[in-house]
Amino acid sequence: MGFLEALSGLCRSCPAPLTRGHLQKGRQLETVEMKVRIDCEGCVSKIRKTLEGMDGVTGVDVVPRENRVTVTGYVDAAKVMRRVARKTGKRVEPWPYVPYDVVAHPYAPGAYDRRAPAGYVRDVMANPGGANASFVRATSTETRYTGAFSDENPNAACAIM
Repeated sequence: MGFLEALSGLCRSCPAPLTRGHLQKGRQLETVEMKVRIDCEGCVSKIRKTLEGMDGVTGVDVVPRENRVTVTGYVDAAKVMRRVARKTGKRVEPWPYVPYDVVAHPYAPGAYDRRAPAGYVRDVMANPGGANASFVRATSTETRYTGAFSDENPNAACAIM
């Protein structure tokens, strides 16, 4: 048994010092996206200052053009949104949009939102029992007709040709 092995055996018996990683061991790294109305550069700096002062936050990304704030860190989503609402006085809601190519029918009345940023539509799959959810889902007849004239398989059950 060498000197280093004996030394490492001694170090295992003494408790390790508490570091920031040990304190955050119970939390998962999380990304919180929220919609906050951002009018000017003052709003951006106020939101950024509010979030960077919070424990566990590792990154803050503010996109004023989309009214979107993304927070990364060992935080709770509800606490982050409450803090932003309280400190800035602005209405905060979870990010309600997804890229338009994720939704089956992006221009259906339930999904299409004129206020959404370019390339995004409302996330109707998050609320499947909503009022307009039936417009967004394809019926079996729609699915059959769109599958019959597929670009990937030009000979797929086409009865006309």
